[in-house]
Amino acid sequence: MAARGRPRGFDAEAALDRAVEVFWRQGYEGASLSDLTEAMGINRTSMYAAFGNKEELFHQAVARYAEQDMAYAREALAEPTAFGVVESFLRANADALTRADRPSGCLSVQGGLAEGGDSGRIARFLADSRLAGEHALARRLARAVREGDLPADTDPHALARYVMVVSEGNAVHAAAGATRAALHATIDIALQAVPRPHADVGA
Repeated sequence: MAARGRPRGFDAEAALDRAVEVFWRQGYEGASLSDLTEAMGINRTSMYAAFGNKEELFHQAVARYAEQDMAYAREALAEPTAFGVVESFLRANADALTRADRPSGCLSVQGGLAEGGDSGRIARFLADSRLAGEHALARRLARAVREGDLPADTDPHALARYVMVVSEGNAVHAAAGATRAALHATIDIALQAVPRPHADVGA
């Protein structure tokens, strides 16, 4: 985050965390400057000085969200097997979507659902952010194919896209009130589609 002459004693990270929650609950279009500054405990002048305009603040909020609330996605990529990667990601995602201390759903999905006067820039920005995660997962799954942990005929890009479709669908349902147990039940079914090494068939 670029320093822009923050006021003395201004806790930028705490203010940004509060902005994350406002955008998460209300979406980019639904979050007014008054909503944001009130939640952040600062006036508009301080907000502009520290974070830039609303769109720049949103970009920083999404980066903060990825760093804090989606750390589980990076941790999942370190699992030793492809199945473990997928299961770890989806299970942790379901838990994150239904945390009692956070808004339901996912900022990167909820934030850009409403099309507004930004000419689609916010929706594209969020789509690109999700796509970056999909590509990271695809690279990890491609490694699993090379290592024989996934069948040689597995399409890692299609599998990564499938996993993201499940997680994003769960995010929509969580925002609509689906329970954590319901999301995990969906994951139980989804995991059946994850291929295993041919040598494991019948084991």
